[in-house]
Amino acid sequence: MQSNMARKDYGLVELNKEATFGGMGSVKEREVPQIDLSDFEARKTEIADQLWDAATRIGFFQLVNHGIPQAQIDEAFEYTERFFNLAPEVKAKYPLEKGTNAGWEYKAQVRPSTGTADNKESYQITLPRMAKLWPTGDELPGFKAVMLAFERANWALGMKVLSCFALKLGFEPDFFTEAHDPMSPEYQCTLRLIHYLPMVNAKPEDFTGWRAGAHTDFDCLTLLHQRPGQGGLQLCPGKEATGGELEWTDVPPLPGVITCNIGDMLMRWSDDQLQSTLHRVRMPREDEYLGPRYSLPFFCQANRDAIIQGPGNKYEPISAADYLYQRVTANSL
Repeated sequence: MQSNMARKDYGLVELNKEATFGGMGSVKEREVPQIDLSDFEARKTEIADQLWDAATRIGFFQLVNHGIPQAQIDEAFEYTERFFNLAPEVKAKYPLEKGTNAGWEYKAQVRPSTGTADNKESYQITLPRMAKLWPTGDELPGFKAVMLAFERANWALGMKVLSCFALKLGFEPDFFTEAHDPMSPEYQCTLRLIHYLPMVNAKPEDFTGWRAGAHTDFDCLTLLHQRPGQGGLQLCPGKEATGGELEWTDVPPLPGVITCNIGDMLMRWSDDQLQSTLHRVRMPREDEYLGPRYSLPFFCQANRDAIIQGPGNKYEPISAADYLYQRVTANSL
């Protein structure tokens, strides 16, 4: 495990920058834009302008009237909780192997910003890599069907949002849909089920720090489902994360809202026009809910054989496989 004093060179600008952001910082109020996706086809140009403004200014935005029924989201959370309530020896039958982004891990993700493992367990669903990684029907009946449906609903929504960025970048309308083709064996979008551990017999010092250390995501776009009452997500826009004490903004979970952020892959694909924003999950305060926190992010990660190059050719082309492999392996034990 790397300490903050003796840290390896991560090989990517994004990770070396991230390694300097381990401090607590201060709090600053900021507005996270809410974008209404209703009547999408008729309003697509307007919606694309709103998404572009949010993604170039702060890198975070929230979707309302997004089309995923609340009942489906609630069901996904219910089955997520059931999964993490399985006995450790059952979950251990479905391990996440380094670099695969599929399977179960417990306190195994080390952030460059902290050099320590996040205080959580998670289960990743990356469809072409799920052979022998689904719990059986005897262990958790209904789980696979619920999660496959939820995965596809999030993929479809993510492709809607990315089609707006394609419009603004001058790409063909389905450019990103083809780059995230779920029919391809190279598909690597990931639905992640996360269980942040509860605060039990906590000491005062346990309320400092974070459940997930400061980081940027390494995908194109993240769609995050949160449960109201289980907060802790904070953001710090990259343009303001250039030195000194970082200023963090709480992003409370709201009913009917999906919180989204731009990832490093899309920032690179846009020649750095779109902002991949630093974020973390802080520990709860002593006067807040101290139980387990569940969240469901969906990572829109381009197919392994997709070539990432922006419209202005600012960077050399790189395959999504090479790009993501560097990021995943650097953030794992």
